[in-house]
Amino acid sequence: MLQAGDSMPTDVKVHNLIGEEVTLSKYLGNYLVIYFYPKDDTPGCTKEACSFRDFNKDIEELGAKIIGISKDNVKSHNKFIENHKLNFELLSDPETKLQDAFGVWAEKSMFGKKFIGTLRTTFLVNPDGNIVKVWEDVKPDNHAKEIYEELNKLIGKKD
Repeated sequence: MLQAGDSMPTDVKVHNLIGEEVTLSKYLGNYLVIYFYPKDDTPGCTKEACSFRDFNKDIEELGAKIIGISKDNVKSHNKFIENHKLNFELLSDPETKLQDAFGVWAEKSMFGKKFIGTLRTTFLVNPDGNIVKVWEDVKPDNHAKEIYEELNKLIGKKD
């Protein structure tokens, strides 16, 4: 898994909400909150997304952009956004290429069974594309507040 000090992968192609291929290089120049989550419309992922929705304005005021990424397809993402009035971008990574590049497509365990899936992880990336902080094993309930507080310490409010 990528760690603080590493550069984020900027050349891996994923899909935006209208199905166009994009890379993370498009987002350089801003602080980025890139969060990887397992699946649209599941309880934990919905809590996490709604938490980011509720803190998005505050996070944007600090000069950062939130991007959620999962294996779900564009149609699923658009439905997820509509159902929960999400106000930030989701990217579709159905082939898990970007998740592999970040190191979050890995072995997991649930109810004693091992399988490969998305590790719920958030990366804070600076405007140059360098990872500043990583949150692993994220608890979805108050995660956005935790991110906001870290950003506020790091860069503070812009005048």
